Amino acid sequence: MSPTAPTRPAPPAVLSFAASDPTGGAGVQADILTLACLGCHPLSVLTAITVQDTAGVEGVLPVDPGWVADQARALLEDIPVAAFKMGLLGSVEVIAAIAEVVADYPDIPLILDPVLASGRGDQFADEEMIEAMIGLLLPQTTLLTPNSLEARRLAQQLGEGDEGGRGGSGLADCAHGLINAGCEQVLITGTHEGTALVVNTLYGSHGVIRTDRWERLPGSYHGSGCTLASAIAAHLARGVEIAEAVRGGQEYTWRTLAAGYRPGMGQFIPDRLFWSREDDDGADA
Repeated sequence: MSPTAPTRPAPPAVLSFAASDPTGGAGVQADILTLACLGCHPLSVLTAITVQDTAGVEGVLPVDPGWVADQARALLEDIPVAAFKMGLLGSVEVIAAIAEVVADYPDIPLILDPVLASGRGDQFADEEMIEAMIGLLLPQTTLLTPNSLEARRLAQQLGEGDEGGRGGSGLADCAHGLINAGCEQVLITGTHEGTALVVNTLYGSHGVIRTDRWERLPGSYHGSGCTLASAIAAHLARGVEIAEAVRGGQEYTWRTLAAGYRPGMGQFIPDRLFWSREDDDGADA
């Protein structure tokens, strides 16, 4: 006799397009952990292979764009997807391949984390890649999640914003330019700004939607942007409205950073399983 088929419905699936990070701190590994922790089923399309440790990135090998498209289409023809999340994409050709795939699914929210450089400053995207990202992906993007440095670099490519300047008004100009370029909303994070608190601001076509302030934690973290974008994607996939999804994603990310640890000689890594360690601490008390 065959076993009884399970009747429990599948959790919402989120498809991540991202590079592999062998440290587990960022990239597709970070996305998978985050999405699973927040009640989603993670699907993944590998865009590049990296050589890196917790201190920095030594090399990036983009995956063949045909393989990227084939990975995505095989999944999308089999499993209903509730949200797309995108991180490091590897090459202009990969960006073009992904843009063509997701264009067939305009109703699926797309969260784009524009990974332009590592925390150490290793560059992941040249001007040609940024142009492709702006021209092919921004018009399909529900939410763009740059840090302030990334927002300025993207806006400069558009001829918007304050070149290298700092300050809230300049970032508002950057957000306005990026929304005019096609994305629906922009969440600019303030970790790299010189403010006492970390100020993250969500912008829409009519200006600021919400502003959240968080205690600035000591140390340097590897994978915080991946965690935030994936956490927001998970909330959206579960039916949360975007402003609350942004708040919930920030709260989860801050808690992972507050519980972060340093497994190697470089940056700290967010503890995306912080809740399980808290249970262990309580049991030991």
